[in-house]
Amino acid sequence: MIETRGSALRPLARALADGGAEPVLLFVEGTAGAGKSRLLRELADLPGTADTARVRWRCGADGGPPEEAEHRRTPALWLVDDVHRADEDELRRVRRVLEGLAPGSAAAVTYRPEELPPPGLPLGAPPVAYPSRLTVLRHRLAPWDEERVRRAAAEALGEGCTDGAVRRLRELTGGVPRVVVDLLAVLREQRPAFTGTAAEVEAAGVPARLAELVLSRTHALAPAHRPVVWAAAVLDGPVARDELIAVSGLGTATGNEALLRALEVAALAEPAEGRYGFAVPLAAPAVRASVPGPVRQDLHGRAAGVLSRGQPVPWADVADHHRAAGRTRAWLRAVERAAGTAAASGRHQQAVTLLERTLATPGLPLRSRAHLAPLLARSAVTGLRSDQTVEVLGQIVRDASLPPAVRGELRLDLGLMLCNQMGRFPEGWRVLETAAAELREVRPGLAARAMVALSSPYWPGSSLDVHRGWLAEATAAADASGDEPMRTAVLAGRAGLAMSCADPGAWELAKELPAEDADPACARQAARGLCNTADFAVWLGFYERAEDLLAAGSDLSARSGASYMEYNALGTRLLQEWWTGRWPGLAERCEEFVAATADMPFIASDAYVVRGLIALAQGDWGEAATWLSQRGTIGTEELPVPLAATTAGALVRLALARQEVPAAAEQARAAWAVVAGKGVWPWAAELAPWAVEALARAGDGAAARTMVRDFSRGLGRGDAPAARAALLWSRAVLAETEAPAGEGRDGLLRAAELYREAAAAYAELPRPYSRTLTAEAAARCVLAADTGTDTGADSAGDSAAVPAADSGPAPTETGDTAVPPNPVPDRSAAMPSDPVPDRSAVAPSDPVSGRRPSAAPSDPGSECPATLSAIAELEDCAQRFTELGAVWDAARARALLRTRRPAKKGRPPGRPSHADGLSPREAEVAQLAVSGLTNREIAATLHLSPRTVEQHIARAMRKTGALSRRDLAHRLEGTS
Repeated sequence: MIETRGSALRPLARALADGGAEPVLLFVEGTAGAGKSRLLRELADLPGTADTARVRWRCGADGGPPEEAEHRRTPALWLVDDVHRADEDELRRVRRVLEGLAPGSAAAVTYRPEELPPPGLPLGAPPVAYPSRLTVLRHRLAPWDEERVRRAAAEALGEGCTDGAVRRLRELTGGVPRVVVDLLAVLREQRPAFTGTAAEVEAAGVPARLAELVLSRTHALAPAHRPVVWAAAVLDGPVARDELIAVSGLGTATGNEALLRALEVAALAEPAEGRYGFAVPLAAPAVRASVPGPVRQDLHGRAAGVLSRGQPVPWADVADHHRAAGRTRAWLRAVERAAGTAAASGRHQQAVTLLERTLATPGLPLRSRAHLAPLLARSAVTGLRSDQTVEVLGQIVRDASLPPAVRGELRLDLGLMLCNQMGRFPEGWRVLETAAAELREVRPGLAARAMVALSSPYWPGSSLDVHRGWLAEATAAADASGDEPMRTAVLAGRAGLAMSCADPGAWELAKELPAEDADPACARQAARGLCNTADFAVWLGFYERAEDLLAAGSDLSARSGASYMEYNALGTRLLQEWWTGRWPGLAERCEEFVAATADMPFIASDAYVVRGLIALAQGDWGEAATWLSQRGTIGTEELPVPLAATTAGALVRLALARQEVPAAAEQARAAWAVVAGKGVWPWAAELAPWAVEALARAGDGAAARTMVRDFSRGLGRGDAPAARAALLWSRAVLAETEAPAGEGRDGLLRAAELYREAAAAYAELPRPYSRTLTAEAAARCVLAADTGTDTGADSAGDSAAVPAADSGPAPTETGDTAVPPNPVPDRSAAMPSDPVPDRSAVAPSDPVSGRRPSAAPSDPGSECPATLSAIAELEDCAQRFTELGAVWDAARARALLRTRRPAKKGRPPGRPSHADGLSPREAEVAQLAVSGLTNREIAATLHLSPRTVEQHIARAMRKTGALSRRDLAHRLEGTS
């Protein structure tokens, strides 16, 4: 467990390796528990020195080695431990041995510097007369840094220790190895089992070895001097001499003498110049617990007085000391000052923690609860989620004796927390409605704030008309109140609602928000308006224009201490990066965001969805479903409307790819009903193309057409470029799915043109992934029209799992292509009127839709210009998918290309040799396998049989030496 530096061992190793070398003396200095004895054990096992005698000497314990050993003249390694414990006689013997070290000999002498009788002289006074031939070195054992503590924690507890827990371990133990190891042992044995949090580290207590050491040193002091150590324990941190003596109550002269004695016996240390405390911070609780109760209360009382005279006053510490001293009124006054100071400087989470702890105190006077609760509510709404805050406020608002204005304000903040930080929309909505009614007459300004919250369409539930009604009421209430922060809140609500509805006037409203307002209350409302408006703009597809709003909102949120809005802005930025194709490192950024908000998963809902979309594009269907379901933290039906629609669109696409068409259609209908009920039609953009496809493939063409019509009417003349592009995409899907039924080749070409228009619209935004999906679909339709085959109504070319083994005869294999025995689609719609080519020349049909990509590879001279252009576009799509990291989509595009790309001239007959490396197909299959797809899912994507996929994976594992799919992933990373 304990590391040493190689530089400490090398000089001794050199001396011992050469029998005639000059002797070496190494002093090893370290505080108690620093690892001195372990270093001596390592020295005893130095390689290459087995023939050298070892002489071990533990001072103050066993009387030392026999006297004849002290006079040896042959090479030896002397290992002298704890020389600070040696009495005068033993010190003389040690000095005599070291002064007479023979050539080829070495000695290591360990000591605790804090326990040396003459400070700085390990061998006592007078100084040793070292021989000139003796090399004398000193090695100081340093405490462990945070990274070394992290490794020790992983060895003792596994990998579950959070960064906060590791940091707290390092702080409490001072990095002293022995204390770290002992505290880890306590955590390992605790029940219930350690879960890796900093709070558990703090609650673990003081290891027995450390407690005995510090208490024995304190007891070594005269009773009159012990209060200075007690004062250090109560202050719980390095402090200046005058403060320490004042808290001890000893007076200047006695206090100075007591401090000197405490330093001499190492009961206290000087961690920083001029500041005194414990060498190991974790020692303070052990000493504090040993102080008699009345004495301890007096110490806390003096500590509160001393700290109150400082500048700035640490009010939170003052409050803790007043409480420990039993001074309830002084404690509550200090709590209020501490919370107010923290909130004024933007440290809202610190204020929340302090107020939560205070309000949870049993027997707190009602008047004090009513006074402190609004402070908690104001900071909690601006800060981050806290389940305890919601619980505390929920209990307080049920108190009928509270004044209506106080209860209404608390209810307002409770409703905002339930909606914004916790995602409990129905409950939060009801609380906000009640708050608006309670405050309407007594506090119209706060009533306006509740009404503004109810005007946000972001939450599921009420329709757009209801939200507009609340905004009108909020405007009237804010004007009547004359409250400027509430007027800013109403302006923020107007800008957000206008932007969500694609009203071009939203941009002018956003410009009116006071981004530089000096009033903290106005600044927080402006920050909310800027961040929300930026978020709605990103959903509309204004990625560049939203950037300025997002930057201004993030900056203002940081300056005003609005942590909640800062996190909201970060979530918006993740969505923006996904849509604009900034994918490198995006998955990691999403996971870091989720980890940072582990105790408030609703705030991280954007990150969950983006991470799921990435997994879907990479072909990791299992991971995609897990992330899109928010990993079970909250239900997808509880998500904000646009995020829920996006999630539903991805899950519908996944269900279609898995050939779960009825389930996909059912989910599409349910998700569409939510968007339609809300009436904010731009938010259907990420759902519409997949929902239309699901209904069409389920045989409900009428519902699919109605969906497209309602989407178009709902958008009206709104300025929503992303939704406009999605409408084109949806129309293209409809044209493609209906083409085989009635219009054949002309219908497919019209679908191709619509797909191209959608791709151009997405290119303008820019949205490279959507652009490439629609461009691929356009090329597919052209190729299908060229050969007169059915595209299978799969708008993005997604392929699902092949049919189950018992669903019919197995396909026959021809090289890498599995040709089903019946290539005719099993859809009820009629095939195009063009004659179908001979089956032996027809490419395999898609196992989900029955689509055949196109005819078999042909001579380039026989292709028409449109077909050649489609093939070139498909090649470009495959490349763009690859550059984005969309493994699944790239594999699908290449599979379609192989059915049409002409064979290369001049290639020798047979397959090319890839004896030493993976063939292109093996690499492609292996990449999909390690991304999480099953053999059947890979077969569906690449138009192969599961048996062929299995053979490719087996060859890939053999060539790379992989033992499993997980191992194959590591091998592929190593060769990439």
